[in-house]
Amino acid sequence: MTTSPLADARVRSAAELTDRWRSVLDPATFPARSLWLTWFDADGRQLPVVVPVDDLPALPEPALLVGLREVHASVVDDQLGGTGHLALALCRPGEAVVTAEDEFWAAELRSVLDDDVVAGTWSLHVAAAGTVLPLVEGWGR
Repeated sequence: MTTSPLADARVRSAAELTDRWRSVLDPATFPARSLWLTWFDADGRQLPVVVPVDDLPALPEPALLVGLREVHASVVDDQLGGTGHLALALCRPGEAVVTAEDEFWAAELRSVLDDDVVAGTWSLHVAAAGTVLPLVEGWGR
């Protein structure tokens, strides 16, 4: 876990969220796959923590997805008053293009986070080869 020095600056759009990830992940080069998590309140203020989950497999495992859903629900309930935005960045080695594996991650995340039971919104970016690309632009849904 790390803290973000940018937590006081509000994010108000999907483009600003992509810029935030570019700042947080600079330089966006990674030797192994990881998933970075951070949350924003309804006013676009980022919680001061960024949580990297390291050494992930190429494709998501069900236990990881269930755990992610539980952590997200807990943070939204305990820290954000029942609503907020989960920003995810899938960081990996390789080219700066969206791959079939990245798309699979997005589909599996949709299966656990696009649910009436899960409060708030979420988004997913891919970071590789020094570039950050939006994959699921859930900001403002």
